[in-house]
Amino acid sequence: MTPPPPADKRTSGNPATQARIDMTVKQQREQKRQEKLAEYQKQLAKRRRSRAVWWTVGSLAVIAVVAAIVASVVFTPRPVEYPRGDGDGTAIEGVQTYENTATHVEGSVEYPQTPPTGGDHNAVWLNCGIYTEPQQNENAVHALEHGAVWITYDADAVSDAELGTIKALLPSSYVVLSPYEGLDAPIVVSAWNAQLKVDSADDERIGEFIAAYWRSTSAPEPNAPCTGGIDGPGKVS
Repeated sequence: MTPPPPADKRTSGNPATQARIDMTVKQQREQKRQEKLAEYQKQLAKRRRSRAVWWTVGSLAVIAVVAAIVASVVFTPRPVEYPRGDGDGTAIEGVQTYENTATHVEGSVEYPQTPPTGGDHNAVWLNCGIYTEPQQNENAVHALEHGAVWITYDADAVSDAELGTIKALLPSSYVVLSPYEGLDAPIVVSAWNAQLKVDSADDERIGEFIAAYWRSTSAPEPNAPCTGGIDGPGKVS
């Protein structure tokens, strides 16, 4: 018994008609094959576009991160490096000099200058750095004894922009920056036995004072560290 023809294949008893039927079936199959091929190529192109988009997005993200890192490196203020001062800033207009003792004591001390520029002080020094709160005199004076410069400011009189100007002048170590209550000038810069009072952060004498007294050899203990003591309240760096 002859098996029936496939479901998608028509038959005819006429050879010419059968040939046309066979051709039509082939064309239909070819059309379906071409449609499948076109759909495959369409999906393949879509995947390629998707990969290209994600590659572009990823590349742009990497570029953005690198640009941010470069910008932070380029535009972040670098600490100013000063040569070691000789402790003589008397040529700077407005600098006042004093004579103070340097004895380690316990408890509070009454200082003749505000802020103090020396005198008896606590046996533990204040670690150098930037502070957002007032610091204990007795510990800060010990930092001065080691050759640090102490820059104090009236928080109500000095703006954030002016603080930024001051910070741009700071060396990487042996300096303390902190607010101070009861100042008679917006900014007061102190070192051991020396002090300068200014009205503006733009005053060039601030940098001149730091250059004269930073790690000064005239301090009682010029080679002693400015770390390893105590952090006062509000230390940010």
